[in-house]
Amino acid sequence: MDGDNQTTVTEFLLLGLSEESEQEELVFGMFLGMYMVTISGNLLIILAVSCDPHLHSPMYFFLANLSSVDICFSSVTVPKALVNHMVGSKSISYTECMAQIYLLFLFGNMDGFLLSVMAYDRYVAICHPLHYTLMMKPRLCVLLVAISWVITNLHALLHTLLMVRLTFCSHNAVPHFYCDPYLVMKLSCSDTFINDVTAFTEGGMISLTPFVCIVVSYAYICSKILKMPFALGIRKTMSTCGSHLTVVCLFYGAILGVYMHPSSSYSLQDAVASVIFTVVTPMVNPFIYSLRNHDIKGALRKIILMS
Repeated sequence: MDGDNQTTVTEFLLLGLSEESEQEELVFGMFLGMYMVTISGNLLIILAVSCDPHLHSPMYFFLANLSSVDICFSSVTVPKALVNHMVGSKSISYTECMAQIYLLFLFGNMDGFLLSVMAYDRYVAICHPLHYTLMMKPRLCVLLVAISWVITNLHALLHTLLMVRLTFCSHNAVPHFYCDPYLVMKLSCSDTFINDVTAFTEGGMISLTPFVCIVVSYAYICSKILKMPFALGIRKTMSTCGSHLTVVCLFYGAILGVYMHPSSSYSLQDAVASVIFTVVTPMVNPFIYSLRNHDIKGALRKIILMS
């Protein structure tokens, strides 16, 4: 590459989801509304779990952590997109972009790890109900969450450092409303072989481990349920696992939509899937859990009446 083209990039341009002004206004309104609902809904879940002694159990401890992560995950991308629209800018500094990539890896993977921990909690509750209190001690619950934070932090740090080592030249336009790691990496004018191999090996392992844990947990749960009378088994499964299964399907369905496509292509369907992954999923999680859970609904009702 000629020396004239070796200009170091100091900022990236986030092109957003649409280049038409009317559609941008619509997207801005949708993002603002969904972000406000995400923050308020997840804060209500955290408040309900914190204030109601009946919800001081492992399942709701993990749910409160999931709500906290969902608030952070949504806050990584949406506020910057809203601010850029209000000031009429599409730019994001190099440092902000790298920070956004780190936080996306961190909170996105933390969601998966928390869902796997919650699946294990449901496995213990259904398959070992008499030993549930003994097995799911508060110390173990805190340890499981702490280990998840350590693993996801190291994972995010590794991929961010690999991204920082890349050189970015004249091309700096990202066809998205946030710094998608894979789209940013495609803009690099240096060799990305190490990044690709690491994403395929270490990244694949980190992404698949929680999913495998969820599948194994539900395999044991199904085995236990099949030994019960049919009506009782269905009722027990839906009352304890229905909400979690819905969130798992939405979360991993969005991941498949975002990343299971050829790296050379990026279509409208990919953009929609990434919006579901980063914006819609954190918004609907509290509704899924509260609408199907009498304890959460009761705690929220008490909070509303007290206010």
